[in-house]
Amino acid sequence: MTTYQEADRWHAIADGTRRSILERLAAAGPCAVGELARGLPVSRPAVSQHLKVLKSAGLVCDRAEGTRRVYHLDPRGIQAMRDELDRFWARALTDFKQTVEQSMKEDR
Repeated sequence: MTTYQEADRWHAIADGTRRSILERLAAAGPCAVGELARGLPVSRPAVSQHLKVLKSAGLVCDRAEGTRRVYHLDPRGIQAMRDELDRFWARALTDFKQTVEQSMKEDR
């Protein structure tokens, strides 16, 4: 059964800007909003709103550093998504194997 937070994670990454933010955090490590906003086609306040969605979904965390907030990936949220994908593919491959085996039996 999918929990609200799992569904929220998938909804959060459905947006291209949020995926870009996650990719930047994965590549560069912890960043402040201003650093993340540089080069994105949205305003700094919009990046803050996207980060709020990602944080709510459990995909990023933040900490105060002086007057700024620094964001980083939340490994627990990322791992939860990876685990969900692993379960999905395991089921899909098992079903595919059974279909192939059944088809081979019918062809004999």
